[in-house]
Amino acid sequence: MFLSCYQAWVGAAHRDFSLCFPRYGVGDEHRSLRPPRYGQCSTFRKTIIEMTKQGKRGLGRIRDAAGYSAAGFSAAWRGEEAFRQEVLLGLVLAPLALWLGQSALERLLLIASWLVVMIVEILNTAVEATVDRISNENHPLSGQAKDLGSAAVFLSLVLAALVWGTVAWQRFAV
Repeated sequence: MFLSCYQAWVGAAHRDFSLCFPRYGVGDEHRSLRPPRYGQCSTFRKTIIEMTKQGKRGLGRIRDAAGYSAAGFSAAWRGEEAFRQEVLLGLVLAPLALWLGQSALERLLLIASWLVVMIVEILNTAVEATVDRISNENHPLSGQAKDLGSAAVFLSLVLAALVWGTVAWQRFAV
């Protein structure tokens, strides 16, 4: 399968910046970077080969994916107090959802809304870990990325509260 030059350039960029990005112009203020031509550097060719390799298939791939998921849950449990609180609250809310919901759809919505909160919390944790991995210095974009993740968690909590409030209102108001 033919990969566009840009796709391979993006993949090769993190490996060997100096080989794949020749400098053009004189002086730092006129320096510009452009992507390499197809096959211009060895890192570029190596990246294309790596991108076209097939991974495991079948049950081996599913087993590996389950192991990666378990490692992710473990990291979230160990490293995020908010995730631990949400899991413990979920253990209380799941039986409550079975009691509160009057139909299977209501029960599903109640449980799914809380699962969305935990999913968004895990994604927020992944964003924070990535930002921290890149640099520990204070940068406006790093703060913005973390703030956006926090806002996403807040919106998922609002969604869960609306779903739970609506179902509870229907149950007790009628």
